[in-house]
Amino acid sequence: MVHDVPGAGHLGVERRTEAGAAAAPRHTLSLTAEGCAELRRRLAAPTDVDIRDGSRFFVLLAFLAHLADPAAQATVLQRRLDFLSGPASFFHAGNRPLRAEDQPDPFRRGMLTIARAQSRAEKRWLTDTIAELRS
Repeated sequence: MVHDVPGAGHLGVERRTEAGAAAAPRHTLSLTAEGCAELRRRLAAPTDVDIRDGSRFFVLLAFLAHLADPAAQATVLQRRLDFLSGPASFFHAGNRPLRAEDQPDPFRRGMLTIARAQSRAEKRWLTDTIAELRS
């Protein structure tokens, strides 16, 4: 049985209810043709928030393979790399971002040290993957 998903019909999502292996019915969601087109549009042109926010970017990465054009995939990854290449910090002195070495607090220093390592790893992966997609 197919049902519209309340509040998500405009996204091209439909829900199916099937008999479950146990007593509870199984609910699955799937995209309609319109939903697939909308997904590809959102993957090709993610919002700035989708690029800047790490959690949202990971969701984007989870589906980026559904954008079939390697050049378009590389463009999305390049946007993230450009964002990560700018100055960033959790802590600032005026307009100046503070580095881990500037922090007397060992816990804040730890936050910045961990974030720096993660950022370096992500930038390395982005650079390698962009090159692969463009070759």
